[in-house]
Amino acid sequence: MELSMKKCLCGMAALDLCLVLVFAMLCVKRAETHQAAREAFLEASGSVWREDAAKGKNAGNEAKKIALTFDDGPHPTYTIELLDGLKERGVQATFFVTGEHAQLHPDVIKRMQEEGHLIGNHTYSHVQLRSSNKKSFKEELQKTNDVLYGITGQEVLYVRPPYGSWDRTLEKELNMFPVFWTIDPTDWSCLNAETVTRRVVKKAKENAIILLHDYYPTSVEAALMIVDELMAEGYEFVTVDEILTE
Repeated sequence: MELSMKKCLCGMAALDLCLVLVFAMLCVKRAETHQAAREAFLEASGSVWREDAAKGKNAGNEAKKIALTFDDGPHPTYTIELLDGLKERGVQATFFVTGEHAQLHPDVIKRMQEEGHLIGNHTYSHVQLRSSNKKSFKEELQKTNDVLYGITGQEVLYVRPPYGSWDRTLEKELNMFPVFWTIDPTDWSCLNAETVTRRVVKKAKENAIILLHDYYPTSVEAALMIVDELMAEGYEFVTVDEILTE
């Protein structure tokens, strides 16, 4: 009887030990499963966070638009050099040309059009509008429009009035829109590329319109330096219509 009881107790102890071992194995397995699930969650969460962070970073790097405009051309040498530099950089600009220079260099006007630049009117002979010459001023604008249409086959919508003198009644009469500027480094009087570049970069901001002249070698040099510096700062160069129509 006593021996049978000992055997029974030993059997029960062995069973308990087996149960303990099974329970321990289940706990280990559960812990491993939980850890794997936790690691998978953390990895997924990290991926989502990294993706959201990337989206936020990209959203904050949206390019700022700015317009580069040139008056008085085209020049047979300097405008060509400017067009070469802009093409190399993939940049479009706006050229306000005089009718007399456009007649002399129609091939340059045609190239401007082919390379995606916007062409505007700067009167025929760079005449300034005064109270006494509105009629002749209007005739100069119309004559230049005719010259440009004969070269490009496109109507001219934008005008840069010399010296900024303008009469708003001409807008309805000619169906043209004046374009002024927000940054004028007076490149025509400075003739120093580094100084002109510094003046423009210092005042640059989104939707600014830069006034330069493609009739001076230093202005062409400055223009390309300006493009390089402002593109490095996240600016995108566009034609003025993109800024005016927003």
